[in-house]
Amino acid sequence: MTVREQIEVMELGLLCEEACVSKNSGKRNRDEPKCPMRTEFQRDRDRILHSNSFHRLKHKTQVFLAPVGDHYRTRLTHTLEVAQIARTISRALRLNEDLTEAIALGHDLGHTPFGHAGETVLDEICPHGFKHYLQSVRVVDYIEKNGSGLNLTYEVKNGIACHTNKTAVTKEGYIVRLADKIAYINHDIEDAVRAGMLKENDLPKKSTDVLGHSKSERITSLITSVVKNGAAVIRMDDSVKTAHDGLYDFMFENVYKNSAAKSEESKAKTLVEKLYIHFRKYPDKMPSEYKKIMQKYGKDRAVCDYIAGMTDIYAVNLFEDIFIPKGWREGRS
Repeated sequence: MTVREQIEVMELGLLCEEACVSKNSGKRNRDEPKCPMRTEFQRDRDRILHSNSFHRLKHKTQVFLAPVGDHYRTRLTHTLEVAQIARTISRALRLNEDLTEAIALGHDLGHTPFGHAGETVLDEICPHGFKHYLQSVRVVDYIEKNGSGLNLTYEVKNGIACHTNKTAVTKEGYIVRLADKIAYINHDIEDAVRAGMLKENDLPKKSTDVLGHSKSERITSLITSVVKNGAAVIRMDDSVKTAHDGLYDFMFENVYKNSAAKSEESKAKTLVEKLYIHFRKYPDKMPSEYKKIMQKYGKDRAVCDYIAGMTDIYAVNLFEDIFIPKGWREGRS
């Protein structure tokens, strides 16, 4: 038996009946020879981890636009925290940890520069609309590897597509959906406190009395609640969910919508809109891989793909290069 086959047998004996086991799972759009060392879901995890889109997440906004401090979250650190939480839950419930991790690492690959501000603009201006979770699947299917895609398994792509507002076909996919919520509400609180926008005791007491008075306590409470309910129905206890939702409502009003963190969003939206209009007018200025996308899927789709893949820094520098006049230098032709 190969190492992969041994792992598949081990999963059958170890994982619970609700788990998505590797054996006989993992259908791809294009058939490939099996790896002797890794299961299909391990291969997907590795492909995502080594992709260009994953690497670019380190320079994409989570909440704070282009933060100067070293310790604010970016889309990459958010993704890693989601993966850690999701793996913890998956292991405790004896679900497929490799599938869970692959979904978690890929769930935000399609996020725009400037976080949800960029997503809002593209959704408004692109005729196809824009949702980052669907763009993440588009990235792994049609954009990565110069258009050939990563050829990921159906289970991983479904979990990525459903991580925001739909029910995944696997329990592992649903775990990532909850882990995403658990991660961002708690690390956004920590970043807001670090920025001086909040104090710990500003948080609603009804929520912190249930979940805890520190990031670690709250994450532990939320994970424990999910694990306690078992793998048959992935959910939090009602009281814990109510406390979590109370924290979200508080953060929405005080950070996500009305805070100093959002003061630059109008500029970011204008930047994204102007870039979109420019490249729709001059599509020949896009890199060659996006010109190929344009030939196959149309101009708007290609421009949207190009802008969605940009990092905050790349988008700002490109905007300056196109729209900001440069001072004259002697000898410049």
